Amino acid sequence: MLDLGVLHGDVLLFGGPYSNLQATEAVLTEAAKRGIPAQRMICTGDVTAYCGQPRETVATIREAGILTVAGNCETQLAAGAMDCGCGFEEGTTCDLLSVGWFAHVDRQVGAQDRQWMATLPTMVVFRHAGRTVAVVHGGATDIARFLWDVSPESEFVEEIAAITARVGPVDMVVAGHCGIPFVRQVAGVTWVNAGVIGMPPHDGSQGTRFAILSEAGVEFHVLCYDALKAYAEMQKAGLIQGYDQALLSGYWPSEDVLPPSLRLASLSRASG
Repeated sequence: MLDLGVLHGDVLLFGGPYSNLQATEAVLTEAAKRGIPAQRMICTGDVTAYCGQPRETVATIREAGILTVAGNCETQLAAGAMDCGCGFEEGTTCDLLSVGWFAHVDRQVGAQDRQWMATLPTMVVFRHAGRTVAVVHGGATDIARFLWDVSPESEFVEEIAAITARVGPVDMVVAGHCGIPFVRQVAGVTWVNAGVIGMPPHDGSQGTRFAILSEAGVEFHVLCYDALKAYAEMQKAGLIQGYDQALLSGYWPSEDVLPPSLRLASLSRASG
């Protein structure tokens, strides 16, 4: 656990660069426009994943000095593991597609970057505008836990209890991993998923998401970047199993990871 002390001014929160160099460069540009230094940028992990330039993306994050919480991809690469550690059910689309992109990441990421990944904290705490904020990847009980805005309240309560057992009472938890941003109030704690910058949130648009924490609270923003370039880099790397198309279509090829109520068929029925 890493305690940052008190942070003053807006904090830019984002997750999942996912080897998307173009999106990573774009979020740095956004921070510069808003006058937010790297010392007030926090990444919730999974710097590498689906896209084509893992080595370059890690280098960009490291050179910028952005504080990064360890995601499951970082812990697995640091340990020399053979998969992403997401815990996908065997035979699901996510499970099958992860074989290809993780192998690409594994080939690209070198020993020095893995050593850096091994040093990353699994939890970060800071104070901001009178709030105590804890940052994790998926959860405190399981780094790769998927928590969605429709997940049972008991799952959030369990995670909050595990966090407070380590760091004491918190007012806000910031997480990533699931790829879709949301805010949910649970037992007096604000749970924020900051979204990811490397892949659209399965909403049919190319823009990805990041969040700004200000004195007023959390606000989500759309990140516009060169999706065509990121797509081309995936094509060049031979990563053509579906996530390349997702950069352009805005829809994941791996909908089976989503709760049924968040899948397109369910959303189409609800809107109809």
